[in-house]
Amino acid sequence: MPQRPCRPFLVLLFGLLIGLAAPDPVARAAVDTLPGMPPVPDPTNLYSEAGAGKLSPQVIEDPPRIYVPNRRSDDVYVIDPATLQVIDKFKVGVNPQHVVPSWDLKTLWVTNNAEHRTDGTLTPIDPKTGKPGPAIAVDDPYNMYFTPDGRSAIVVAEALKRLDFRDPQTMASQSSISTPRCAGINHADFSIDGRYAIFTCEFQKGLVKIDLVDRKVLGYLKLSKGGMPQDIRVSPDGKVFFVADMHADGVFVIDGDRFTEIGFIKTGVAAHGLYPSRDGRKLYVANRGSHKVLGPPHGQGSVAVIDFATRQVETTWPIPGGGSPDMGNVSADGRQLWLSGRFDDVVYVFDTSTGAVKSIPVGTEPHGLAVWPQPGRYSLGHTGNMR
Repeated sequence: MPQRPCRPFLVLLFGLLIGLAAPDPVARAAVDTLPGMPPVPDPTNLYSEAGAGKLSPQVIEDPPRIYVPNRRSDDVYVIDPATLQVIDKFKVGVNPQHVVPSWDLKTLWVTNNAEHRTDGTLTPIDPKTGKPGPAIAVDDPYNMYFTPDGRSAIVVAEALKRLDFRDPQTMASQSSISTPRCAGINHADFSIDGRYAIFTCEFQKGLVKIDLVDRKVLGYLKLSKGGMPQDIRVSPDGKVFFVADMHADGVFVIDGDRFTEIGFIKTGVAAHGLYPSRDGRKLYVANRGSHKVLGPPHGQGSVAVIDFATRQVETTWPIPGGGSPDMGNVSADGRQLWLSGRFDDVVYVFDTSTGAVKSIPVGTEPHGLAVWPQPGRYSLGHTGNMR
């Protein structure tokens, strides 16, 4: 009489069959993304392709440079990161706010929003030569992002409470989304599947969620305290968003799918810019040091380092003598954090292993500087939100 299979064998066989039938998490992420968006290779770390040294063939020969837009002197300074010296400068449009890498990594766009005027422009920079091209007239380009499928640039028309979708090459108008309850619409980040984005509303103490499939407003969220949200960055696993608030002196934690506030992390005076480390483990928070939109020099500026896994501040890097760290990014190798010193007319470069900092004089009121080249397959905009 043949023997019956033992129970452990049946359990193992059943488990294998279930495992074979279960959908692969990576495949599921790829299927569920916005149509046309590059796949997500690692759903546990959406920054995996922006890791140290993972330079795209498109940028591998671009000379390393730091491009610094100076809001009040209407120019861009160019720094050689190897020598820490300013090696070039050129005039751009009125009130340059950010230097934004294009989705295809071929152009760096300077967003000149011409505050309180109507002559806003975008100035293209060729990253292979470091030289600017002819400006393109665009309404109020305070900031700029790109849809994850690369089909549209999203010009953040802050004063107009509007998002303008444009051709990513020519900047010809495609469509617009009005955000009437988002005064000071400003910074953004995208869900792991690329189907929605969350923008901060700097002057309305909240956030707005945008459906990128049907291109419409999904809702608004009022933050519980503080009152001046700035930069926003999604966690490596895509489950939550971190929102820096300049009046709350810290970072709110937001459940993006449910669009609810679930936590808060105290970081320092006037939390402003947010940048993930190249290994996707840390979040660098630039605390600008003043609650004022136009603050004094030598403020209580610092950088707080948050551990993504624990959501705790593990260390804080002060600036000797005070300062005003604002916007920037991490170097391609992850060893440096470059930030503009908004009210001190300098650029800071932090050693990410020690927190030691050096300062480089630039133009008047430097803002959203870009470190270039950066690792990644494509750019979602701002000063290099790479994926």
